[in-house]
Amino acid sequence: MTQQHILLLEDDVQLSDTVKQFLEYTGYKVYPAYDALQAKDILYESSIDLMLLDVKVPYQNGFDFLKEIRTQKKPFIPAIFITSLNSVDDVTKGFEIGCDDYIRKPFSLKELRARIEVLLKRHFKTHENQIDLGNGYTFDVQGLFLNHNHQKVALKTKEAKLLALFLKNPNKMLSYEQIFETLWEYHENPSQGSLRAYITTLRHALGKTKIETMKHLGYRYVTQ
Repeated sequence: MTQQHILLLEDDVQLSDTVKQFLEYTGYKVYPAYDALQAKDILYESSIDLMLLDVKVPYQNGFDFLKEIRTQKKPFIPAIFITSLNSVDDVTKGFEIGCDDYIRKPFSLKELRARIEVLLKRHFKTHENQIDLGNGYTFDVQGLFLNHNHQKVALKTKEAKLLALFLKNPNKMLSYEQIFETLWEYHENPSQGSLRAYITTLRHALGKTKIETMKHLGYRYVTQ
């Protein structure tokens, strides 16, 4: 199973540890950051699927942090603010900047998990746990794995990440740079040859026409 990765920006060490332990117990990989600078390093170094952001953190508040992220290379990572702020203006400001959800302290860990799951499904443009890909294939949006006739298909981690990226961006051309940023960590060297091999594997499973080559530009996952 390919884990989904969560950035947790929270300067309360005890709360951070509690949330991290709970979410990792339920299957996520959590990267804790205790200030905005650490959070930026994590975004640069790792492929993150969702951000949990406190507002009152050192070096840069959560609002300004998200505003900056939304204007840079990783603008589409879903974000949930976790904060003690409760005014209507604060909530409005958070959504205007680009957050996807808001949860106030103190909160239930089960509620937080439910909000995360709903938001990740929405990122796949579905309300279901499974995406029907046709010909007996389904994709599990929680575990990020492919099934064929209810049997799990063996995919490498990067192949599963690539398929997830395509399903989040149906019928859109994804550049080589976008794909490399998602599949390879900062300390890894992206490989055109490996990418072509991953594409071949997915085409073999889903059909040659499902993934279109945009010559010298990238690839497009076709749903129609």
